[in-house]
Formats: sequence, structure tokens, C-alpha cells
Amino acid sequence: MPESIKGNMVEGNPTKPLIGFALPMVAGNLFQQFYNIMDSIIVGNVVGEEALAAVGASTAVTMLFVMVAMGTGIGCSVVISQLFGAKQLEKMKTAISTALLSILGFSVILSLLGVAINKPLMHLMGTPENIFGDAAEYMQIYFFGFAFLFLYNAFSAIFNALGDSKKPLLFLMFSSLLNIGLDLYFVAGLHMGVPGVAWATLIAQGLSAVLSFGFLMRKLGQLETDGYQRFDRALLKNMVKVAVPTIVQQSIVSVGMLLIQSAVNRFGSTFLAGYTAATKIDSIAIVPMVAVGNAASTYVAQNMGAKKPERIGQGYRICLVMAAGIGMAIAVILHLAGSQVVGMFLDAGSSGEAIRIGTQYLSTVSLFYFMMGVMNVSNGVLRGAADMGWFLGCSLCNLFVRVALTYALADVTQGMIIMWASPVGWAVGLAIAVARYFHGGWKGKDILSEG
Repeated sequence: MPESIKGNMVEGNPTKPLIGFALPMVAGNLFQQFYNIMDSIIVGNVVGEEALAAVGASTAVTMLFVMVAMGTGIGCSVVISQLFGAKQLEKMKTAISTALLSILGFSVILSLLGVAINKPLMHLMGTPENIFGDAAEYMQIYFFGFAFLFLYNAFSAIFNALGDSKKPLLFLMFSSLLNIGLDLYFVAGLHMGVPGVAWATLIAQGLSAVLSFGFLMRKLGQLETDGYQRFDRALLKNMVKVAVPTIVQQSIVSVGMLLIQSAVNRFGSTFLAGYTAATKIDSIAIVPMVAVGNAASTYVAQNMGAKKPERIGQGYRICLVMAAGIGMAIAVILHLAGSQVVGMFLDAGSSGEAIRIGTQYLSTVSLFYFMMGVMNVSNGVLRGAADMGWFLGCSLCNLFVRVALTYALADVTQGMIIMWASPVGWAVGLAIAVARYFHGGWKGKDILSEG
């Protein structure tokens, strides 16, 4: 392995390198959610409750596409990680080029589709009429920036595949701070309202994508290889085999949010504002556990590529401890300061009922964050080993349980079933993933020999 490219986790005790790799991923994903949170805080306090509800009505859709973008990048990075671990560097560079060209084309198609279905989708979700205009305009601007969103997430996933989680952290910090500054300028300064939030996100992601591309090209240029192909169909086929189930898995949370959003929209804008504030906090709270699962996936992929499956058990245990510990720590914080955190999004004087609903949601769901963390790490092992059938099965069962419970009991509980649906879904997904891990069938997968 050339000295200029470090980050392999296939030799020695994995504890220190795995923790050192996972922590910047946790921090980076937190920053990615941080500027989404700031969007809502600024809008809720500067513009008002209805504007926050408009952003909230769009959140389920935007998060769906964010997760599709993340899943596309992470799915491709599994193959790149395995090639990195196997020291097949020319083939790895070909895989990176193939992935970036394919993702660019995919993002353009999705952007055009999103613009076409924007308003019909908002109607289909039952978006309240008093916030429909702002929600639809927010989504329209968001769809225009899809190429930046997808490429930025692809660049981050490729850096992570090469064992470098610090570069994505720096880019996310830059993007977050720029996004917050633009939010304040557009919303509080120019009084652009909800559209100003969307423009701030688009500009911040665009600049971060350009910077990420420049640094990635520099990093790859340090690799001494005889050459590589710009595009390889066999490698694309292998990446698609991993990427498609990963897109589905990464989208599970957002698909669930989208369907649940449709079920609870009819309970009015006050309920929706409280639910929006709570899910914004929930989305940032679960990010560290998701990041640890992604770190586990990279670790497993590198070691599978290096033909060292015997190292995976120790890395799995390290990630389990990290994810469960983080989940329990966040639960304590939200129990002690849940109402104050929800109150950051809303005016306590005029939105007391919305704050109560949001606080109740967080107090219940956070009790089970540790379980969600263990589920994500277990899923990360299956994904890193390219055991995609079981990986996808865990995710689909999780989604089915959450949506079925919500639709069956939404009216009876006046929408409050949403706070129990997620933990029950996590429990089902966790049971399946852990059973598969101990069965050991994932050890026989070899994505590099396919295609």
C-alpha cells in the first residue's frame, strides 16, 4: 500500500483505527444534520409556525432524496472499499470514475422527475392548504440542486471507502457554517422566507461538492498506477448490486417518514409543527448511530476484500459498544432537556401545545436509540460483506412494521402511535440482522469475483 494513501484497517488491532475512523464520520453526519436543524430554527423563530410546518411538510420528501443520495454513494463505496483492501488500485480508480459518471446521470434524471411531480406529490401527501405554496416552492428549488447533493455524498462516501473520514468532516463543517450564514442573510436579512432556506442549502452543497471533487482528484493523483478506464460496465453491475439495496435501506427512514407524514397531516398544523420539531431533533439524534454502522460497513468491506473475515468479529463488537453507548447518552440528554430543545424551534408563548407533542414524542422514542444503534451496526456488517438479500430484508421488515402500526392506530391514538412505531420496527430489524450475523452466511459472499 503506497504511503501516500493511508486508511486501511486490515492489519493490527482494529480498536484505535476503527474508533479514529468512526468518530469523524459521526461528527460529519452531525454537521450534515446540523444545518438542516438550523433551517427550521431560523424559519420557526423568524417567520413563524406556519413556515416551520411548510418546511416540515417538505422534510419527508427531501430526506428521502438525501437518503437515496447517501445510499447511492455508500453502495458504490462497498466495492471501492473491497478493492482498496485487496490492493487492486487500478481497478479501484476505474470503479470510482464509473461511479461518479453514473451518479451524475442518475441525479439529473431524478432532478427532472422531481420538478415534474412536485405539486402532485404535495397534494398526494395531503399538505394543508395554508402551507401548500411555501412547501411546493421549497421543494422546487431543492430539486434543482440534485446534482450537487448526489455528487457531494458520492465524494464523501469515496473518501470514507479509502479510510479517510476527516476530509468529509472538514467539508461538512464548511458547508454547515456557510448554510447557516446564508440562512440568516436570506431569511432574516432579505426576508425571503421559506424559499431562502432552500437557496441557502443549494448554494452551500454546490460549493462543498466543487471543493470535494478537487481534493478527491488530488488524492487519487497520488496513486501511482499504469492507468485506468473511465467506465467499466462489469464494475457498474457489481456496484448496482450493492447500491440498489443500500438505497432502499438508507431510504427506509425517509420512506417511513413520508408515509407516516401522510397519516398525521390530517391532525392539523399545530400537531404537524410539534411533530416536525421532534423529527428534526430525532433525525440528528440517530445520525451518530447510523454513522457508526457505516464505519462498520467500511471496516468489513476492507477486510472481506483482503480475505480476512476472521478480523470482523472484533470490529463488530467495538462498533456495538460505540453505537449503544452513544444512543444511551443521547437518550439521557433528551429526557433532561427535551422540552427546551423542542422549544428552540417554536415560540413558547404561542406554540405550547406543539411543544408538548414534540417533547412527548422524543421522550418515548429516545429510550430505544441504543437498539437502533445495534441494528445499524449489524446491518453495516451485512452490507460490508455484500450480503444484500438479508440486508434488504431487515430494512423492509423494519419499514413494514412502522407503517402498518401507524396506519392501523393513527385515528385511535390521535396520531400518537408515531412514537411507538419506530421502536417496534427497530426491534424487528435488529432481531433479523443479529440472527443472520451469528448464522455466518455473510462470510461466503464475494462481490469482487462477480460480473
